[in-house]
Amino acid sequence: MSAVAFLFPGQGSQFVGMAADLAETFPPAAQTLAEADEALGLALSGTLREGPADALTATEVAQPAILAHSVAVWRVLAEAGIEPDWVAGHSLGEYSALVAAGGLEFAAALRLVRERGLAMAAAGLAVPGTMAAVIGLEDEGVEAAVEQAKEVGVVVVANYNSPGQVVISGEPEAVQHAGMLAKAAGARGVMPLKVSGAFHSPLMQPAAQRMQPLLEAAPIADTRVPLVSNVDAEPRRDAAGLREALRRQITGSVRWTASVQRLISAGADLFVEVGPGDVLTRLMKRIAPEAEALATSDLAGVRAALARFS
Repeated sequence: MSAVAFLFPGQGSQFVGMAADLAETFPPAAQTLAEADEALGLALSGTLREGPADALTATEVAQPAILAHSVAVWRVLAEAGIEPDWVAGHSLGEYSALVAAGGLEFAAALRLVRERGLAMAAAGLAVPGTMAAVIGLEDEGVEAAVEQAKEVGVVVVANYNSPGQVVISGEPEAVQHAGMLAKAAGARGVMPLKVSGAFHSPLMQPAAQRMQPLLEAAPIADTRVPLVSNVDAEPRRDAAGLREALRRQITGSVRWTASVQRLISAGADLFVEVGPGDVLTRLMKRIAPEAEALATSDLAGVRAALARFS
């Protein structure tokens, strides 16, 4: 019998029409979107279904949208008796993972991620920053380029997504310089990302400060299953530790490669990406090609997952 890890995607996975086919087919998905509208006091389900795309790319909309889609899929799987042994989420996806692990109610999570989106967008406006993906260079090479580029300004490694795919974040000039150094060190490419701020960098400190009292007041509870945190790839179940990891996550690196490797070392051999897109499923092929990975972004994917567990 497989040991199952649910993986929850982060920002950038949103698309117009997300969850529409699921809501038409599965009552738990439709109920989830209705709850999201009520909790936020806005027609989020309409934006998911009809767009426009510009609205869905706004950080304060994208974050609750992805959470809602992820929880909708998770509830469909849960109704079929499919539960994880572990959970993990990429950046924003940690909030979805926390809901699935029983550590936070959906409505409270929605309000938190909307505030998180607003806080991150505001920090991006106050201190302009950017991000770029470095392709085809080992982690140590990227870290060396970043360290050297700190002479120019603030720049850090934001996401360790997979071997050969690392994202850097910081002040525009410093990110550009780090990218140039990475290319000189052998990177196949450096791709600027279309983002509204330098996420997972010290430039997000105002957002972390804004979120701290909200996280302290949030009704976070101990989880039913371990959640592997972005900040250090360690499993947590206690509410205090999870709350602190979420606070640190805003300015800290997403250690996704290490998180997946931690899950594998714990025994996970079936990974289900729960939510929109297939970014994490594709990253799995680079991190652990031998592991089985399923995406559940749409009706076909969810049906395939249900069949896999039947």
